[in-house]
Amino acid sequence: MSPQDRYPVARPCLSDLEERYLVDAYRSGWISSQGPYLQRFEEQFAARCGAATAVATGNGTVALHLALAAAGIGPGDEVIVPALTYVATANAVVYCGARPVFVDVSPESWCIDVDQVASAVGPRTRAVIAVDLYGHPADYSALRALCERHGLLLVSDAAESFGALLDGRPTGDLADVTTFSFFGNKVITAGEGGCVTTSDPALAERMRLLRNQGMDPRRRYYFPVVGFNYRLTNLASALLCAQLERADDIISRREAVIATYERELTEPPLLTSQPVVAGVRRAPWMASFLVGPPGSTGQRDELARSLDLLGVETRPFFVPLTDLPPYADAAGELPVTADLSRRGINLPTYADLTDVDLKVIVDRVRTALAGVTGRR
Repeated sequence: MSPQDRYPVARPCLSDLEERYLVDAYRSGWISSQGPYLQRFEEQFAARCGAATAVATGNGTVALHLALAAAGIGPGDEVIVPALTYVATANAVVYCGARPVFVDVSPESWCIDVDQVASAVGPRTRAVIAVDLYGHPADYSALRALCERHGLLLVSDAAESFGALLDGRPTGDLADVTTFSFFGNKVITAGEGGCVTTSDPALAERMRLLRNQGMDPRRRYYFPVVGFNYRLTNLASALLCAQLERADDIISRREAVIATYERELTEPPLLTSQPVVAGVRRAPWMASFLVGPPGSTGQRDELARSLDLLGVETRPFFVPLTDLPPYADAAGELPVTADLSRRGINLPTYADLTDVDLKVIVDRVRTALAGVTGRR
């Protein structure tokens, strides 16, 4: 197989099985928010995550909002979130009328710093959202103990960590409630889609009520509360059922892709691979590296530009949320977040990359690195 001229940073892994299930759902006439694939997906996903219940949603952002809204988070409340994450984590808090309180992440895991969470808890704090950044689970044991001590809801934003394990337990039942995304670049995907898992039956019932415009499940077209249209379609669920059946193979190949990069390219301080804490099996979402030594600036962006010219698409780490206009008034000292954001880069990570493709990408990264370091 010949190498490609250009490699995207992400691509879904689809097969004949996805097509077969999708066509079956289409031909059944169940193309909207009811149907056998939806029920099947929720049951199988909950089992895979070790949770009692899964509530499928239209995407990962509304999954977060649904979880918070069902828990009663509202105006006057504060929710602690990491400053290094996708913007949806904070936006979901604002949708509820609450205020996100930003804390730094840990250099050992790149996930929310538990000590900083403890310092940020105040009289208005109602919840903590831990983000499994780049597929690495947060320290849920410590976070759960802290949240139980203060009577706080612990939410896991596992949009990036499907397939991860913490001390042998899958993400999905490590917090009070866990949210997932099935966007096109995720480990399993329906193009869009999301899900919430929980083992709290009352919370699950409330989420199902709110997901369906607040309609009473025992009385059609009677709406006791204001809800949302956050439903997932049977068509998307058909894709996800197929993806779940193939998940182990997809995860295995993506792990092999990341392992190849880390074996061939990790060379501190030029490239430093993602740290993995003992007891963690991270999800192979994105191959994540830091460019240059701590505190350096500019090298990541120069490497990305060089790789783009060589036909390798990359993506930078997230911009600190406190650097974004909607959240600039919350700015504080967040040195780890700032450093990771400046130096972090993601390389192409998807299951359809062949060994030939990987050799080409590795060679192009080495060429680009040589150009960057040769000008210094």
